[in-house]
Amino acid sequence: MSDVTGETPRGDADADPVAGGSSSDRPIVAFFDVDNTLMRGTSLFHVGVEAFRRKVITWRDIAPFAWHQMRFTRVGENDAHLASARERALELVAGKTPDEIAHLAESIWEDRIHPRLWPETVALAQEHIAKGHEVWLISATPWEVGDVIARRLGLTGALGTRVEVVDGQYTGKLVGHVMHGERKAVAARELVGAIGARLEDCWAYSDSRNDLPLLNLVGNRVVVNPDALLERHASEHGWPVLQLKSSSLREAQKRVKREARAVRKSARRASPTAPLQHRSEADEA
Repeated sequence: MSDVTGETPRGDADADPVAGGSSSDRPIVAFFDVDNTLMRGTSLFHVGVEAFRRKVITWRDIAPFAWHQMRFTRVGENDAHLASARERALELVAGKTPDEIAHLAESIWEDRIHPRLWPETVALAQEHIAKGHEVWLISATPWEVGDVIARRLGLTGALGTRVEVVDGQYTGKLVGHVMHGERKAVAARELVGAIGARLEDCWAYSDSRNDLPLLNLVGNRVVVNPDALLERHASEHGWPVLQLKSSSLREAQKRVKREARAVRKSARRASPTAPLQHRSEADEA
């Protein structure tokens, strides 16, 4: 198993492991939140910093991102601050092309995101890959950022917030809703249903109380570096808690090896389809 090097971790394509019980004839998905679960802090802040460095935005533009980052790393997610930062981000991408934003996302990987990844949760994601599972990042962060992280770590894909594109430019309007809270559960359910997986076999990892709909959706959930409310909920319901230290990581890895069903080679998708747009009737209203 590789560490957080950016190299592509892959399971043995010819292996059909059965540790953890009988193997599965259906795909299994492990969903990982990004901010404060896979990496320290909020990824949106680093998009803003890189945009400022490239003189795409001014210091006044980046100030809300800096404030949100400080609050987020100290006390966890705050809905009001989160909404404010996202609204500002939508304004800033208006008029930009997808290629420009994709290039911006790629540029922040090496210097800003890669050094801030938690090796512990990256290792768990790779443990799931080794089991033949699909590993999807699921985050309110822009899809372009999640996609870069997923590709660089050799994960299956990313589900994230999408912005409307008209005539080759971002309009600054959302496609559907921010990938947050209940919307994560909706997106996860749609993806699991589309690939023929069973929710009771799937896994989810998150640090935030706002992800309770997602955590409650799947059969196996692990809270990572949780905020106070999620930690209390996890304790009351007997959910595993991953603290970011070696002993906790070893126990989490053992749990995946022991309890996660391995996916038979014949059930693995050689080339996963593009994620659904996840637009429900409520989104269209």
